[in-house]
Amino acid sequence: MAYEETNRRSGLPAHSITLESRRRLSITGVEEVESFDETAISLSTQEGYLMIRGCDLHIEKLNLDGGELLVEGTIDSMTYEDQTPRQSGLFGRLFRP
Repeated sequence: MAYEETNRRSGLPAHSITLESRRRLSITGVEEVESFDETAISLSTQEGYLMIRGCDLHIEKLNLDGGELLVEGTIDSMTYEDQTPRQSGLFGRLFRP
């Protein structure tokens, strides 16, 4: 059985990212998924907000109690952002400041 480091503050596994062949992305330390569609996923992690961009993105597994996320599709980029990303979906366009 492998030893898995946990974050003492939240009890979730430590934040890590594993990308396999740009097609399968596994993330731990996930706190909340803010928004998602086939081209972008925005989520909050223990290390900050993370924006994942690509095409044909699908959330295959989401376990917020365990802090785990599994994404499949073509991953083009992953970027940490300082603030919560502004909504770009339908509600974001309707309620744009």
